[in-house]
Formats: sequence, C-alpha cells, structure tokens
Amino acid sequence: MKTTILDAWESMRTSLWLIPALMAGLSIIFAVAMIRLDESFLLDYEGIRTFFYAGGSDGARLILSSIAGSMITVAGVTFSITMVALTQTVSQFGPSLLRNFMADRFNQIVLGAFIATFIYSLIVLRTIQDSGAEIFIPRVAISVSIALVLASFGLLIYFFHHVATSIHPDNVIDSVYHQLVTSINRFFPGEVDKQPTKEGERLETGLNFDNGVSRIRSTKSGYLRFLDEDSLHSLAREDDVVIKVHYRPGNFVFAGTPLISVSPGKDFDQDTEDIVRSAFFLGSSRTPEHDIEFSIHQFVEVALRALSPGINDPYTAISCIDRLGASLCAMNEKSFPTPYQFDDRGKLRLILNVVDYDGILDAAFNQIRQYGRGNVDINIRLLEILHVAAMTTRDKKRYAAIKRHGEMIYRSCGEAIPEKEDRKDVDERFKTLLSQLEG
Repeated sequence: MKTTILDAWESMRTSLWLIPALMAGLSIIFAVAMIRLDESFLLDYEGIRTFFYAGGSDGARLILSSIAGSMITVAGVTFSITMVALTQTVSQFGPSLLRNFMADRFNQIVLGAFIATFIYSLIVLRTIQDSGAEIFIPRVAISVSIALVLASFGLLIYFFHHVATSIHPDNVIDSVYHQLVTSINRFFPGEVDKQPTKEGERLETGLNFDNGVSRIRSTKSGYLRFLDEDSLHSLAREDDVVIKVHYRPGNFVFAGTPLISVSPGKDFDQDTEDIVRSAFFLGSSRTPEHDIEFSIHQFVEVALRALSPGINDPYTAISCIDRLGASLCAMNEKSFPTPYQFDDRGKLRLILNVVDYDGILDAAFNQIRQYGRGNVDINIRLLEILHVAAMTTRDKKRYAAIKRHGEMIYRSCGEAIPEKEDRKDVDERFKTLLSQLEG
C-alpha cells in the first residue's frame, strides 16, 4: 500500500494536469467568493464602488466574454509551445530528460493560470442580470478578472523566456546535477558505523543462500521503483530469519526470478508471499526517487547524444563529465550505506542489494569511455576528473576503482589515438593520476 501511494504521488507530481486541475478548482471557489462579496453590504458605499468596474451590464458581458475567449486561446498556444519544447528535449537530450520538463512547476503554473482565469470569467459572466426588477453587476469580480488577465499575460511573457532558457544544454545539465546532489544527500549518510558492516559480512559468510533456502519469486517483470524495506525487516523479525534481497531500485526485475532468499529455509503461505511481492513496486520506467543511478544515466545519455555524429557537440559532453566529477566529489565526502540491517537485539535480519562505489564509476564512465573512444578531448577530461576524484578521497578501495577506470581509458587511448603528441597528453594525465593514487 505504501509503495502504491508513493508511486501514485510521483506520477501526479510529474504530470502536466495536477497543478492546472487544482488551480481550476480553486478558481471556482474564488469566483463564488468574489460574487458573494459583491452581494455584501460593503458595496453599498459609493466610495468603495468607485475603485471597481463602473460600466453597465453589456460592457461587463463583453469584457468577460473577451477574457474567456482570449484565455482559452492563449492556453492552447502555451500547451503547443510546451509540446514543442518536450519534442526538442527528446530529440536532443534523450527521452529520460522528458520527466524533468514535465515536472517543471512553472510550466504547470502558467498553464493552470490561463485555465483558471478562463473558468473564473465564465462563472462570473453567468451571474450578470439586467432584466426585470433585479439588476446585478458583480463589479468586484469583474475587476478581479481584469487583474487576473494582466497577471496571466505577465506570466506568458516570462514563460517565453523560461522555455527558451530551459532547453539550453547548460541549464539542462545543471538541473540534472542539482537533482543528483539532492539524491546524494538523501541516500548517503554522512557517517556510517563500520562495525555493523564488518559484523554483517562475518554473519553473511556463515549463511548459505545458494542451497537450503526458501525463495519467493516475482510474478511480473518491470523496473523496481520502490522497495519497502520496513515490511521485509518486520517479516524477517517475526519469522526469525535472514532475508537477502536480490534487486535494488533501478534494476529490471524478470518474472520468475527470485526477489528474496530466506535463511534458514521455511515454507511461506500465500499471504506472506503477497506481502513480499507488494514490497517490490514495479513500473514501466525508472524514477530518481530511490534510484541514484538514474540521474547519472541522464548525464551519460546527454553526453552520448552530444558525441553522436548527428550532433557532434563535445563541449556539452565535457560539461556532463564535469558535473559527474562534481558529483563524485560530493560522494567522496559520504559513506555508502551498509547492506546489512539488524534488529533491536543486534541480530542480522536483512541483506540489501545496495549501490557501491565501483558501480557508480561504471555507470558514470563506462559508456562515455566506450562511445568516446579515439576522442582526445573526452579521454583527457575523463582522466582529469578521475584525478580530481582521487584527490577528494582517502578510501583505498575507492583508489582501486579509480585506478581501474584510469587504466581502461589509458589502454583505449593507446589503441585508438594515432597521433603521438595526443598520446603524450594522455600519458601526462595518466601519470598525474597514478602519482596521486600512489602518493
């Protein structure tokens, strides 16, 4: 249930309809309130009425009908511009960046403002009466409608500027970078007690998850979006077992493969299997909320498209590499979460599949190195970023991962770069990296 709610909220948050729908609903309430204000005794004072609309009923109808017609037209134009921007995003930066633009709050607010003003004007328009003994012209509501139009067109002017700047490569890359930094601060604690990790490794070696264990398998395929660790932890504690999770958020789960292994083995009823499967929420695509590698893959996708023959924009690719380097520096200040979770009595209960430093480096640099094979600027920048990463960490295990990637880049350059002077530049960067690692 928890994972379903989280996924539903994420889908609504990144949609184009949620904020416009809320603003449309609020416009109805606001219109009714303004009409009630017009009906109140305060408007009997002539001094107050002079600040608002002073024309007749025909003029009021003309104003409101013009506002309603123009607002729905502008809303259609705004939606068309948004679709063009989304198309440009997909073609230049890749489909994974589409989610970032759909989640843009300002675009949603602009579209909602035009729709809300349109609905507000229609509701006020229907209350105008000039036949018979009763004459009613909602002067305050009409004046507010005019003010809303002025505000809406102010939003429209800024919207043109916002759309033009939001599809600029540097701004796209910077927005992904901030998203990744937010994920780093959320997923990686500042300090982790090393003793529980060592104790968990010792206890795991005494368990055999290959034979003599129970497994619960997935009944469907999809990307793992959310994992309810609390449900699995509670289940392990109640049954006095150790649960090993085989997938982490971002992995593609195949139907029929084990979701968890349980030691010691035991039989589970159908209700327990359903609880376990409900802890794994699968979807058709990846999301960044619980998947830190998602934002890294967004950088990689932008870099690969920039290096493609059709675009041939190495500067954008280098910008992506620079942001990946800045993200690595931020990660080097953090301790990666331990896969081992214990209960309040200190007993091992849960072994998670968590991301590690080697996996982060593989996700960040493997494809760029492979696709940029022979590109001198790209490979030199990759070695420089690895040097910066080596300068900001003192973890020997991370040194080994950095050195492994540096050696792969160096070997690739030796095979793919024919020019001697270019290879000399690569040699200098690689020697600088090695001296940092060895020093």
